[in-house]
Amino acid sequence: MRIGIIGPIGSGKSTLSHLLSSYYNVPMVKEPVEGSPFLPLFYADKKKFSFISQCAFYSELFLSLWKTKDEKFLICDSTMFSNLVFTELLKKEGMMTDEEVELTYKVAEAHMKLIPDLDIHIVLVRNEESLFDNIRKRSRHLEKDQYDYLKFHYKNYSTVLESIFKKYNIPKEKILYLKVDDMFNQLHFNELVLQIEEQYNRSAFQQQSLSL
Repeated sequence: MRIGIIGPIGSGKSTLSHLLSSYYNVPMVKEPVEGSPFLPLFYADKKKFSFISQCAFYSELFLSLWKTKDEKFLICDSTMFSNLVFTELLKKEGMMTDEEVELTYKVAEAHMKLIPDLDIHIVLVRNEESLFDNIRKRSRHLEKDQYDYLKFHYKNYSTVLESIFKKYNIPKEKILYLKVDDMFNQLHFNELVLQIEEQYNRSAFQQQSLSL
């Protein structure tokens, strides 16, 4: 089971990825953004560094996914589609040109052919108040004074993600919208695991039916 975690900034992708990786005792592909030297450049001047930073984040993610392509069970704290969501949002915000977006898609699609598909795309769902609350709690210096950027991000994230799923014909059985709260609460985490496994079983059954 290869699982990808998707969701807006502050939704808890890394938290759930670490918890699932530990629970199943399987490898995890970390999101490359947080420790990237390009992240401070992006927040300092989004217009100037959006394309460059997206290329850097995407390249690091692809290399991580390539190194783990033979893993049968894997938790991914980011996916190819995660990156394309940010690309589309930056385009909507006027931070990336049509030409830059087109090139990003060409590179993404070439890379997608080289790595296995995910079995499940988990989309984390929280309300906007909860997202902003998480941003405040983790107190990352770079995310201070980014209210307008985050507001735009939260407003448009779901619509953009849906359009990308549709563009790449991702079956609904492979998508799990997971409403999350305190994932360190054992009862809540157990409920999340149950939902994930049920969705995986539905997806596996559907794929098996199609192959008959």
